[in-house]
This record gives sequence, structure tokens and C-alpha cells, in this order.
Amino acid sequence: MKKLFTQILPVFTVVFLLAFAVVAQTKVGGTIKDAASKEPLIGVSVSVKGKVIGTITDANGHFAFSTSTPVPFTISVSMVGYERQEIAVKSAKSDIQIDLKEQSVLGQDVVVSASRIEESVLQSPVSIEKMDLRSIRETPAANFYDALRNMKGVEVSTQSVNFSSISMRGFNSNGNVRVVQLIDGMDNQAPGLNFSVGNIVGISELDLEGLEVLPGAASALYGPNAMNGIILMNSKSPFLYQGLSAQVKAGAMYAGNRAEALTPYGDVSLRYAKAINNKWAYKINFNMLSAEDWAATDTRDQSLLNGTSLGFGDRSTNLAYNGVGIYGDETNVNMLSSLTPLLGVPTNPLTAGINQISKATGGLLTPSAILGYIVPNVAISRQGYAESDIASYANRNIKFNAALHYRFNDKVELILQGSYGQGTAMYTGADRYSIKNFSMGQYKAELKGSNFFLRAYTTQENSGDAYATGTLGQLINEAAKPSQAWYPEYFSTFAGLALTNFGKVLQTTLAQTGNPTTAVGTAIASTQASFPYYHGTARSVADVGRLVPGTAAFNTAVEAIKGQALPRGAKFTDKSALYHLEGMYNLTEKLNNKVEMIVGANYRQYALNSEGSLFALDNAGNEFTINEFGAYAQVAKKMFADKFKLTGSLRYDKNENFEGQFSPRLSGVYSEGRSNFRASYQTGFRIPTTQDQYIDLQTPSARLLGGLAVVQDRYKLSGNSYTLQSVLAGKPAPYQSKAWKPEQVRTLEFGYKGFLGDRILADFYVYQSNFTNFSAGQVVVQTPAQHQDPAVLGNKLYSFPSNVDNEVVTNGWGLSLDYQLGSNWTLGTNVSYNAVKDNGGLNNYQLAFNTPNYRTNITIGNRNIGGSGWGVNAVWRYQEKFVWQSSIVNQVVNQSQQSLIPSFNTLDAQVSKKLSGLKSILKVGATNLFGTPYTTGWANPTVGSMYYVSITFDELLNK
Repeated sequence: MKKLFTQILPVFTVVFLLAFAVVAQTKVGGTIKDAASKEPLIGVSVSVKGKVIGTITDANGHFAFSTSTPVPFTISVSMVGYERQEIAVKSAKSDIQIDLKEQSVLGQDVVVSASRIEESVLQSPVSIEKMDLRSIRETPAANFYDALRNMKGVEVSTQSVNFSSISMRGFNSNGNVRVVQLIDGMDNQAPGLNFSVGNIVGISELDLEGLEVLPGAASALYGPNAMNGIILMNSKSPFLYQGLSAQVKAGAMYAGNRAEALTPYGDVSLRYAKAINNKWAYKINFNMLSAEDWAATDTRDQSLLNGTSLGFGDRSTNLAYNGVGIYGDETNVNMLSSLTPLLGVPTNPLTAGINQISKATGGLLTPSAILGYIVPNVAISRQGYAESDIASYANRNIKFNAALHYRFNDKVELILQGSYGQGTAMYTGADRYSIKNFSMGQYKAELKGSNFFLRAYTTQENSGDAYATGTLGQLINEAAKPSQAWYPEYFSTFAGLALTNFGKVLQTTLAQTGNPTTAVGTAIASTQASFPYYHGTARSVADVGRLVPGTAAFNTAVEAIKGQALPRGAKFTDKSALYHLEGMYNLTEKLNNKVEMIVGANYRQYALNSEGSLFALDNAGNEFTINEFGAYAQVAKKMFADKFKLTGSLRYDKNENFEGQFSPRLSGVYSEGRSNFRASYQTGFRIPTTQDQYIDLQTPSARLLGGLAVVQDRYKLSGNSYTLQSVLAGKPAPYQSKAWKPEQVRTLEFGYKGFLGDRILADFYVYQSNFTNFSAGQVVVQTPAQHQDPAVLGNKLYSFPSNVDNEVVTNGWGLSLDYQLGSNWTLGTNVSYNAVKDNGGLNNYQLAFNTPNYRTNITIGNRNIGGSGWGVNAVWRYQEKFVWQSSIVNQVVNQSQQSLIPSFNTLDAQVSKKLSGLKSILKVGATNLFGTPYTTGWANPTVGSMYYVSITFDELLNK
């Protein structure tokens, strides 16, 4: 693939040369002012409509540029917060006077994600949410990415202070592979994970021009994995957003469950952009964040063993205690079951003692009966370690971005762009991962024209010093004493003490009473009454040499384990890469604007590289590469006096491991006045992730396997294991493998967006999604007789993706109302509902819907109170309780759907002041103002409050 990238460079060169042409130039210039104050406006974008040529106004509100576009043409004038204007230019003119009116009417935004072409947000054929520059400035959230949680229908799972995962319309997860995040057209996923790591390697808030969220299936235009939605972010062009801007944000984070409840928070950003002339422009961005992370301190016992239920407990209430946020205590062994086979080994000291007592009773007590009296039928687990003892909570994030733009003419622009990010955060997957010094780079070359683009980019991932925290906890115990030695030592100590007491009391009582029945009863009672003492003594003996947090021996062992790759160590190694080629052409002008038509295609390759620690290997000992390609076309036509727009699109995608997939979409929008009614039929599909295909990794809860036969067949699971659900039901049923296919969805949606009166903008949608070949987690059990692994004392659990046999049906609706109260005050609310209508008759699968039925937001704000420059904004948020299913949850808890995430509500607020003389905005804000602790997913941290002060300087800030 690297060779292919090298070969494509000549293609770019040829296009560059063809772009040069000597044509006549028309000079355009003028001044732009605020219509009310008559003050010059700085940074207003002025461009030729339908072309790439344009500029911005300077400190005096003046603009000037030359264009090769023949007159007459139209210039588009726009600025966030002002009404967009289009002005006809019939000849060269340098004194155009333009007055921009402040935007006072909602719903004037333009979006591109819904159809890949510009259109009014009101007339979008599908549901869409938008965050512009003004929204970013006004949000009370600590950053724009956290502000996504305030959008209608958007779910956010917080795993770290700088790592959140976004989901829509159900199936939330900590690494969501059903939502695609694009930054400047580049898929922002980490290639080895197949999901975006939040905004750790993303875009700086200072460089973000706008963000669009498209809930629902979008594969028809955006390809694989856009099943539940798209997040589209665009950065600022250095031609249109110039000068120096900077932001300093400082504050404190508070959470009562942390060792140090109140800790500092800092976030610094810089951006500089310069247009050298009408041809060349560049920009540089830098962002650095530092904080002490939120902590996961859930110590509830999730083992469900020894007669316990899910709830608060410890080892004194359950010998097989398995704490949610405790690692190293996941493995358990039943003591009676483990010792019973020894009865067949006469030379074993325990067996010899039991046989001696049995013989002394003349066979009244059998060896198995004696063992049952002196050894309880209980499971035992080792003591684990709290996450805070072994995780990396020092959260750091550095992002760097640079871009060089060159305009060949009015129609073609070259963009060379590079983005690099490095960070430390926590991520909850099948384990709790400390993503320490994780880094990722994205590098792009793009030719962008007025009616096409040709884009090539690569994503290079490096997991750095990342490690699996849960696995680390287990391996610390194994380093101190292997479980193959620890459990026998525990069991032999316990049984030895119990047998000695039993024999002594039996003999003494028999001598005193001469009654065997009384002697046996007294011996049993005396021995079992001492069980707590025996357990304490047995654990003390087995725990000799246990590594204690804070000691030099503990620290040495931890560093050694973190330095060795999985599965022998805890280091998570992933240096996978993605290579992507993509092009799109708009044929609308070629068709004389009678219909809108676009066509496009892409090719992608994943090059897996975990150095053998994460992915399965082929027969030659190498990790796999995965190739896929796709192509699409879309046609749209306005009819009935332009009141109705019909849009149809079709896409075909092929992954080398699966059959090709067709994704059609059909939508219609009817506009009458300021009301817009829409209906759409959308389809989507999800190519299983690289990990879903090829992972082969042992975790604390189970061994994770890819769904491909080349991986599963190595463990001989088909016909040689039982489904976990059948085992829990007491009727073990053999697992039989079947063909594995990409997940598909068909969504029917109806919606309305328009004005109710003069002041209320309403947006409503209702949908139903039918999933076929739904991919859900399946867990199977291999008994010792089946896995025949002498290193494992008990059963083995395997977890892998598999298709649900029947359709899974979800449905939902969403409603938002934005009300202009007057005097710049706005009041908004949104509510969304998502539910599983039919789970497809799931028996042996985990659906992992992971979404509350209801969630709502209420917002009130004023960006400029009475023209004073003071602004205020507050957001109240609520969501219901829901069940969370994932591979980090104890599998029995998972299967029985006991992993409940409680409901919660929060209040965020900010007050801001524009300091015109300093060209700055001062903002004081707080998130979760009243400090109500909450969590968004199983084993995720408890989120507290954040209080901050920020000052943002912008050289082009208007008065």
C-alpha cells in the first residue's frame, strides 16, 4: 500500500499541471460593516459561489481578491452570527459596500453531511444536528467534544477526562464501531481499534469551523460502519480564518471518590494562520491538556458465587469476591471440586489421612463423606488490586496540526495536511486499558475543486506504553505466586487444619460417649464452626510473598509486567496502519443543473501490526492485512415548483473476507413555506472490525476471539464447547459454529423541521430500524475435559462475535424545540427515546443496547445581554437508568442483565464577557455544577465536577 501511495503522486502532479491556465482576471473588493452599529467587520468570508477562490475582511472590514471566473458571477458573504448574503458581480469592482445583519432567525444554517452537497439545514432529507462557531463559544461544557452530549439523540460514554465515545440510536459502547467520525474528510478511527479515541487525536477547538452530527444509517454515502451515525468535523481554512488565536483554560476537578478529591485542570491552545497571497496559505495548531483523571472505584461484588448477589461486599462476605473496579480477583476455583479428585490418589497426604479416619470408623464414614464434612463447597478467588493502585491516572494530551494550502486557480486547491496527537487516558473495553503515551498521526494530500475532490491519507497508530490494567492485576498475583501453586497451598492448608480437628474431635468424643453418631455430629459441628479461622489461615499461608502496593518489590514487578507484551505481560501493542484513497465528482453542472448528481469511490487497506500480542497470525507467522473498496452514486431532483426534492443513492462495498454489500437510500423532502416534511428509507451495514475479525487475546473475563473461522477453528469450539446461557440454565447445549456475515440495517424515518409561529423552531423524527445478521457477543464454555489444558484448573470462557438468527428491531423518536424569547434570550429543549422493539429471540447472545429509553436536555442562554458583551448559558441534562452489557462485565451478570447503570442528572453553566479592547472572551464555567457523581458505563469512572476559567484571544474578533 505504501508503494501505491508513492505511485499516486504523479497523478496529483498531472492534475496540478492541468490546473494551470492563463485566463483573464477580474478584481473584486469592498467593505463590510455591521448593519446596526456600522462598525467594520473583521474576518468575514467572501468567496465566489461554487468556486474555491475567496478571502476575508481585514481589520478595517476591507476585502479584495482576483478571480478568473468570467462575469457575471455571484459572491457569497458569510460570518457566524450574521445572515448570509449573495451579491451579483457583473464587472470588476473595488468599492462594493455590504451591510451584514445579525442573524436573528433560527434555522439558517447550511449543512453538507446529509447529502455530501450544501443544502439548508431545514431541508435536509434526514435528521441532522449542527454545532457552529457561536455554539462552541457559548457551550458551558469544558470543550466542544463534551458539548456533543447536549445534542438531541446523542449518547456519550465517558471513560476518561479526555476520552468519551459517541453513540446514537442505541448500541452505545466505550469504543463505538457503529458511528464514523470524520475530520476534514479523514476517518479518525485508530486502525487497530476501528473506533475513534474521542478527541485525543482530533481537532483543536480553536481550529474547528463547525461540526455536524447525522444520526441513523448513512452507509449509502459514507460506506461501512456508518450504521448509527456520522460525526463530521471541518477545520478552518487558513485563507478564511487568519491571524493568531489562543486559549488558556484553567480550573479544578472535584470527585469525592478520588484519593485527592480536588485536582488542577489545564488546557492551552494556539493557532496561527496566514494567507501569503491569493495562492498560498498555511496554518499551525497546538493544544496541550493536563489533568488528574476521574477514578473508577466501584467495589461491588459481581461474582454471584457462594450464594451472593450483585451488591456491595468484600472477601469477608464472599470468599470468591470479584469487585467491579478490582483487578486480579476474577479467577475462582471451587475448593471441594478441586480436592475431590485427590481421593483417587492414595499417596496424597490428605487422602491418606481421610482413608485412615474412614478405616477407623469401620467404613461408617466414607472418604467422600469425610471430605464433604471438612471442606465446604465454595469458590475461592485471589485478592485483587484496586484500579487506582495499578492504573495511569495522570492524564496528558498533546495535539499538533499543520496544513499548507495552494490555489492553482479559482477551481482547484491543493491541501497538504498533517495531524499528530499523543495522550494518556483510560479506556474501558474488554479490560480497563491505561492508554499511556498513545499516539496517532494522520497525513493527507487532497485536491479539492468546486465540483470534485481527490483525497489520499494514511493513519499511523502507536499504542506507546499502553497496558491492560485488569490483566496487570492478574499477572501481579501470578508473579508473586502462580495460581497453580497458590490454590493448592490454600486448599491443602485449609483441608489439613480441618482434617486434623475433625479426627481429633471425633476420637475424643467417641472415647467419651462411645456413640459413633454423636461423635461424628460433634466433629462436624466443631470443624465447620472453625471454617472462618481455617480460611483466614489458609489465605495467610498462600499469600506469603504477596506484592503490596507502594513497596519496591511491587513497583518492580509492575514495571516488568507492563514492559512485556500480552498475553505474557500486560503491554498492549498496536502499531496498525490505515491507507485510504477516495474521490468524488459532482456532475450537476455537466447535466445543466437539471438534476443533482454525484459519484464517488474509495479504496482502503488495514495493515495489522500488534507484534503478535493482539491479533491472530497466519500460517507464515505474520499478521493479516485487510483490503476493501466501495463506490457510490446519488441523484436528486426538485419537482412540483421546487417544493419537493427526491433523492436516491446507491453504494456497493466489498471487503475481502465477506461478500459484497449494496446500500440504497431514498428520501424525499416537501417544503411549504417555513415547514419541511421529510421521509427516508436508509440502509447501512457494518464490516466487522479488525479486532472482531482477527483478535486472539486472553482477558480477565474470557479469551476474546475473532469471528472468522481461521481464528476460531484453532480452539476447536464447534461441538467441543457449551453455550454459556445453556450452562447457566443447567442444560448444557453444544455450540455449533455457523457462517458469519456483516451486520445490516434498514431504517424507515419520518420527520418535520420548521417554524411554529415566528419564534419556535421545531425538529421531530420517528424511526424504526430492522437489523439482520445482527452481530452480538456470544460466550461459550469449555470444561477441563474439553480444553485439556493442564495450566488451567477450571473451565475456559471464550467470547466472540456471532450473528443473531432473527431480526432485531429498534425504534425511537426525538423532538427539539428552540424558542426565541426576545432580547437575545433563547430557550431550548430536546428529548429522545430509543428502545428495542424485538430482540430477535436472543438466547445465547448479548444484545448490548446500552442505551437509556429516555434522555433530555433543557438549555437557556443569552450571548449578549443588552448589548453589554456579557453572555450566559446553562444546560440541564437527564437520562434514565439502563442495562449495560459488554465483555468487561462478569459474564453471568452480563447474561442475566443485572449490570444496571443508574439514572442521573447534571447542570452545566457558564458566564462570559467579551473584552473587545483585548480582542478576547473571558468565560467562567462549571460542569455538573452541584457535584452529583455519576457513571456512564460498567467499570467506567465516577464523573464529578469541573470548574474552569478560560480566556480566548482572537486577532480577528469583532467589537
